[in-house]
Amino acid sequence: MRISLMTTCLVDVMAPDVARATVTVLERLGHEVVFDRRQTCCGQMHTNSGYYTEAAPIVRSFVDTFEPALEEVDAIVMPSGSCTGCVRDQHALVARHEGDTALEERAAAVAAKTYELSELLVDVLKVTDVGAYFPHSVTYHPTCHSMRFLKVGPRPLKLLRAVEGIEVKNLPESDTCCGFGGTFSVKNDATSDAMVTDKAANVVASGAEFVVAGDASCLMNIGGKLRRTGAAPRSVHLAQILASTKEDPFVPSETILGRAS
Repeated sequence: MRISLMTTCLVDVMAPDVARATVTVLERLGHEVVFDRRQTCCGQMHTNSGYYTEAAPIVRSFVDTFEPALEEVDAIVMPSGSCTGCVRDQHALVARHEGDTALEERAAAVAAKTYELSELLVDVLKVTDVGAYFPHSVTYHPTCHSMRFLKVGPRPLKLLRAVEGIEVKNLPESDTCCGFGGTFSVKNDATSDAMVTDKAANVVASGAEFVVAGDASCLMNIGGKLRRTGAAPRSVHLAQILASTKEDPFVPSETILGRAS
């Protein structure tokens, strides 16, 4: 298959290794990954805050970037449940709000080919074992958008449990929010901190070495709390685990998503 990668702006700026890992996994499986350098943001920050008019030019830019290639690629992949949720559930909503029927139809066409990474692997490529090796214990945090908007369900866990050497531990109260929510963590910082404090405590209680999720934004929030409190678990994106092999193992680095051993 020919797959177009939408990195997301947060991954591009804060966690580029997640984008590289996504490419590594897909190419290992024999697929061609293309990258359109015109891509910018999906507009989630605006739409989540209710700024639909301000989001409209961003949605239009997204559609202008990815629509022309729809006949040339089989899928668009995003290593983010929240950004995929924005494309699938909010782009058409923004277009309707602006009374732009043409944009709504175009956005729906792009959304129909857009997948979060675990969706693409399990549902489209029909694979759960991607040849990964990760000899560590992990606990999985299902991010709010992936769980409630996309309903990815057990797909990430199916992928994780097929990784050689891994031990997957249960996360207490796994379905509760980590408190990030984009601008929510800025506008409601005290509430957000209380939520991520609980989430970090549950990660520690799981006994896992790593907390894994499909969204770099939530991992940034959880990982930041774990680092500030001196807790042992480190945060890692699903793509980074799936990209890890015996020949080229994942090594935690001093980045936004990891902490050196």
